[in-house]
This record gives sequence, structure tokens and C-alpha cells, in this order.
Amino acid sequence: MANTKSAIKAARQNARRAARNRSIKTRIKTLRKKLDALLKAKDPAAKAAASDYASAMDKAAKVGVVHRNAAGRAKAHASKAFASAKA
Repeated sequence: MANTKSAIKAARQNARRAARNRSIKTRIKTLRKKLDALLKAKDPAAKAAASDYASAMDKAAKVGVVHRNAAGRAKAHASKAFASAKA
């Protein structure tokens, strides 16, 4: 348990940040699953889903939830999957 005022405050901040990060990561995973399902079904809505996924990854990288290189790699993989499903 935290003993000092600053440690107590830091624990509160960490809990808030962890909750925020968890919600962002969950949203990203959900968007990726949705994109994969649409690509598998060859649904024309996959283009919008790919755009939403890329946008969410950019936003997550911007605030530091996901490393920028990891976000770029994930976007590249999604883009490649979209291109191959489209062809």
C-alpha cells in the first residue's frame, strides 16, 4: 500500500490510465475482429472498417497506448489483408 501522499496520488493516476488504456486496446481488438470478419465475408463495408481500424491505431499511437511502429505494422498488415481480399 502507498505510504506517502505522492504515492497515493500516483496509484490513483495509474488506475485511471490503466482503465483508459484497457478501453482503447479493447476497441482496437474489436475493430480488428470486425475487419477480419468483413474481409472473410467479402463485404463491401470492409473499406470503412479498415479506415476505422487505421484511425483507431493512429489515435492509440498518438497517446502512447501502442508504440508507433507497432501501429504502423498493424495498419500495414490490415492494408495487405484488405488488398488481397479485394483482389
